[in-house]
Amino acid sequence: MALSGVEQVTPESLKGAPSAGDGQVDVGAALRQALIDETLRELDAELVGLQPVKLRIRQIAALLLVERLREQAGLSAEPPSLHMSFTGNPGTGKTTVALRMAKILHRLGYVRRGHLVVATRDDLVGQYVGHTAPKTKEILQKAVGGVLFIDEAYYLYRAENERDYGQEAIEILLQFMENRRDDLVVILAGYKSKMNPFFQSNPGLHSRIAHHLDFPDYTLGELMEIAELMARRQMYRFDDESKQVFREYLALRIQQPHFANARSVRNALDRARLRQAVRIVEQGGCIPTGELARLDAVDIRQSRVFRGGEEGAEQPWNGAATLCASDAKESV
Repeated sequence: MALSGVEQVTPESLKGAPSAGDGQVDVGAALRQALIDETLRELDAELVGLQPVKLRIRQIAALLLVERLREQAGLSAEPPSLHMSFTGNPGTGKTTVALRMAKILHRLGYVRRGHLVVATRDDLVGQYVGHTAPKTKEILQKAVGGVLFIDEAYYLYRAENERDYGQEAIEILLQFMENRRDDLVVILAGYKSKMNPFFQSNPGLHSRIAHHLDFPDYTLGELMEIAELMARRQMYRFDDESKQVFREYLALRIQQPHFANARSVRNALDRARLRQAVRIVEQGGCIPTGELARLDAVDIRQSRVFRGGEEGAEQPWNGAATLCASDAKESV
């Protein structure tokens, strides 16, 4: 996921940027050189809603750009703290925003490569003495030059288990966050209700986090917008009736356990595509080409959700495994 062919904004490169005159700095030229607006537009196009998050990303980008300009002018005393915390429920765009944040950091010269490494407890914590340190250091070395995104970070710490090796991973992580902060940004992510006790139990981590971003759940209207966007990207479409039925489906699904925002929308579309394929094959004969793209209301109403069941209880036919696996590569 490393970026290539992207010009970084560094104090040296800014010296060659257009100047507004003696004793002045051309902020607009630096902004254009860093392609910040372009990256933020990509984020707007890629993610529905999340206005508070997008505003905060704009603010952080502005801070980083101004810090570069201050450094050029000899005003900056020390580099800004860049480690972050992303809190919110599954499927609210945390990984996608982390990818864009890595791109912004790279373009502004705060990290060398701008890649994103995603890790969980299993990637960092060993199962026996002497196993944790090499595992943790291996992941951290992969992330140097970019961003390390630790999902469900609170699982690193298990206070109830005295023989757990998670604390060792945290101590190594703290060392890297401090000693390599000029070329490594760590983002800790997870449920807000679990992240707060995690930080309270690990004040060293909390003190190194400069930016806390809370990702809200999507509204019903935003979820429908996401569904239509996903369908268009896959060259499917709702008709008027199926669009209404899918909205009804979402209104019910939101109330069920394990609802995961955009991730659940994607899974529901996968199931609808599956049912559409079965319907078309069973129908046989000649059909208009447009029918290959149209999702019918019946493709959605067959969901267990309309009969009071949980969507996860469905057992799709074997073809669904490949269908879902191919789409799951795109994180929402």
